[in-house]
Amino acid sequence: MLGAGALLVATSLPAMALQGGSPADAVATSVVAQQPVRAQSLAVDSKVLVQSPTRDAYTVVSLAQKIRVSYTHGSFDYTNDPNGTIQWPFPVAVPISSGFGPRVAPCSGCSSFHEGIDFTPGSGVGIGAIADGVVSLVSSSGAYGNHVIIDHVINGQKVQSLYAHMQTGSVVVTVGQAVKVTQVIGKVGSTGESTGAHLHLEIHLDGTPVDPFAWLKANAN
Repeated sequence: MLGAGALLVATSLPAMALQGGSPADAVATSVVAQQPVRAQSLAVDSKVLVQSPTRDAYTVVSLAQKIRVSYTHGSFDYTNDPNGTIQWPFPVAVPISSGFGPRVAPCSGCSSFHEGIDFTPGSGVGIGAIADGVVSLVSSSGAYGNHVIIDHVINGQKVQSLYAHMQTGSVVVTVGQAVKVTQVIGKVGSTGESTGAHLHLEIHLDGTPVDPFAWLKANAN
């Protein structure tokens, strides 16, 4: 029984009691050891709690938006009158991807001032003459790739229309040939300095390039 009592004391009292300390000291030590640890708290201003992380201020612009900003100028809505003596180069309205005037050059050999407008009806679509006239140039060289120039006299003024980037082998007119309005002269391609299949159309009045869209809006139909 004495052995059992010794075992009970050994398992009930703190170690200090067995090392010569008084029972009071042992109890005090036990109480201190059993006191719960008080959790620390941090007061945070409510304004900080609702503030969300911020990123550097910049605007994400999609590729489509960049193309619209860089290569278009305003609205290109139009209709074509199939009975007009002056017509657009396609029988129905097609997308225009690039307008006349200053722009971000889309390729290393492209100009930063666009002297025409770019129609994008799709590769291989036939291109019609905008008015009656006479072919003055057929060429496959330079930035225009395969291109044709037609001379017209409209309202007593000399007007030239230039059609560029046509498919190789698609040009069906020759220098000196008389053509009629809407007569197909070639097909949409991507020859020369070009980033994709399109018709680059220029209008020159007495040798000076003007905005083809504005000119056709005023004179076609």
